[in-house]
Amino acid sequence: MHYPIMKLPKKILSRQAEITSEFLVQVERHLDEILTGKAVKMYHIKDIAALMYIHPVHLSNTIKLTMGNSPCYFLEEKLMDEARRLLREGQLTIAVIAERLLFDTSNFTKFFKRFEGITPSAYREQEALRSWEAKRETALAQ
Repeated sequence: MHYPIMKLPKKILSRQAEITSEFLVQVERHLDEILTGKAVKMYHIKDIAALMYIHPVHLSNTIKLTMGNSPCYFLEEKLMDEARRLLREGQLTIAVIAERLLFDTSNFTKFFKRFEGITPSAYREQEALRSWEAKRETALAQ
């Protein structure tokens, strides 16, 4: 038995794109607030949904449908990108990085290890070694 393929009306598709776009803007805005010290707490999906005046379940379903991952994935990925960058720079302690990203040190270590597979300190050491090796290779090539 064949069922006819239903196409979604353009109005629905454009609303999904609008919600997705606004969600990504809100994630970037929140990350900027975190990094500049203006945020005092980490947003949950319900907080972002409230800013967008939509239900959290609707936001979650729309993001999953349009982007293929849950909304949390995108915020967590941005946090991980920033954590990696700060760890590579090596100027701040892990405790300060954790605090800057609105974590306590223990939860930051657990969060980081869940995504990266190693602790923040092991990541920092690994990246320092990579950097040193790259500089050495460049010097030897000259």
